[in-house]
This record gives sequence, C-alpha cells and structure tokens, in this order.
Amino acid sequence: MQKIERKRSPSVRYSSSSSSSISIPQTAAAGGITLTQPPQTSTSFYKIASGQPITFGWNFTSVLVNNTHLTVSAICDNGNTYPVGPTDGVIAGTATSVVWDLYSYNQAHSNTPLAQASYTLNIWGDLGRNAARAPGYMSPNTALKFALYTPQPYTPISSGWQCTGCSGSVSAYAAHPAFAGIIATLVIMLITGFGLLRNFSRFAMTS
Repeated sequence: MQKIERKRSPSVRYSSSSSSSISIPQTAAAGGITLTQPPQTSTSFYKIASGQPITFGWNFTSVLVNNTHLTVSAICDNGNTYPVGPTDGVIAGTATSVVWDLYSYNQAHSNTPLAQASYTLNIWGDLGRNAARAPGYMSPNTALKFALYTPQPYTPISSGWQCTGCSGSVSAYAAHPAFAGIIATLVIMLITGFGLLRNFSRFAMTS
C-alpha cells in the first residue's frame, strides 16, 4: 500500500496509511497545561455546601499528541486521594475544565467524605501520573493548591451561644500585672498634667 505523507506544521510531520502515526522532533518542547481557574496567585478556599460546585480550568501548551483521556484527582494532606468531577476523575483528553460538586460527592461517599484540609490538584494523561517530560506529550501537573472547609451552622444567642474567647476576658485583664501597671501610669500622667496646667495658669496671671 502506498504511503502518503503530508505536513501539517513546520515542527510536526504526519503520515497516513492503514494506521496514522506522528513524528515529533526531539527539539520540540515538552507539553503541559496551565491552570487558569482558579488563579494561582494565592490558595483558594472552597466551601463544601449544597449548590456550590467548583470549577477547575486549564489551557494546553505545546501538546502535539492529544490524550485519549485525562485523570483529575485531589490529593489531601491527610494522604487520601479523591477523584474530581462527576465521572470518577476520568474526563475527555481534550477537555479544558472539570466541575466538581463537593456536597454531592460527600453525600455519595459518606464513608470517605472530603476532609477540611489542604489539597493538591493532580492532572495527568495517557502516560500516567509519574510520566517523564517528553517532547510534544503532556506532562502531569501538580501546581494547584486549594483548601476545603465546612461552614458551621448558625446558633442564635438566645439558645445559649457564648463566645468562648470572650468569656471572662475583663476579669482576666484586670488580674494581669501589666493591667495594674497601665492604670497606675495613667493616673500619674493625669495628676502630673493637672499640676502643670495649674502652675502654668499661676505664671500667666502674675506675668
């Protein structure tokens, strides 16, 4: 069978016969992804609550060989690994985002719920989680850090709520030696200031 060859770009050569193949020069850059959502300028905090799914987004860079699928996982600081998204962490190889419903995940996985902790987002392609960098192929990405938390239910004061950090604060300050020293200093300053004002008034009247 005759082999037909055609060029699609200056750096990549495609050929077609009974099966397609691709030739990538060794000088090509290693592929990867750049996270676009959320911004990576600071750690993002997400609330585990009903109706508040989160979205992770990215762009491909220098990827010449598309993956058949991507695997997206969240690695918790406690060592647990959680699949991200509605399809157990496996999405299309050309996908550029995934939506994760944290609340629904916890409802469906009551034995291993998401912890209130910090996480690292892991995204890798067909070559696996620990794939080495290779020209034209997507390298795994572990750049995004984020945290999850669960909001506490509202408790009205009338039901007996107390501020544990405020209870007894006045008495604690009053019993502290530094507090007594501050009070004494203020009293001395007031007495001294009053005396200076009185002497100044007398001097002004006699001059």
